[in-house]
Amino acid sequence: MPRRDLAVLAAGLALATWLVVRTTYGSLPPLRWWMGVPLAVLAVAEVLGTRALRARLAAQRDRRPPGERTAPPLRPVEPMLVARLAVLAQASAYVGAVFVGIWLGVLAHVAPAVPRLAAARGDTVAAVVGVACAAALVAAALWLESACRVPPRTGDEEGR
Repeated sequence: MPRRDLAVLAAGLALATWLVVRTTYGSLPPLRWWMGVPLAVLAVAEVLGTRALRARLAAQRDRRPPGERTAPPLRPVEPMLVARLAVLAQASAYVGAVFVGIWLGVLAHVAPAVPRLAAARGDTVAAVVGVACAAALVAAALWLESACRVPPRTGDEEGR
């Protein structure tokens, strides 16, 4: 997935959100610091899933005779599971980019207002946590997507 697409999506939504928040900030409910945490939970789940997938794929590549293994053998990875995880990774990367843009738009409006408005302090904390959690989701999704790529076979020509 091109990182440029994710960056353009996040930048466009940051601008749109900044314009909306700029116009309607007084009527918005207060933002809580924990609002971005579900994105971090998804990021942690994807990181753990990526580690497990990479271990299973590595064990599948390094098939040794059963007598040489020190740990119990891992089940082989089904190709449909890898395809589903790749789709999950792409969707998560887009969702994370959307929320990075939204939280950056909120942050762009409330951060300069911190000296003037007491409510902006709490909203700034929420926006910073939201940006960090959404960025973590994007990073985890891109790592999961890279784990789902099929490595080139040894002996294959590069032109094919």
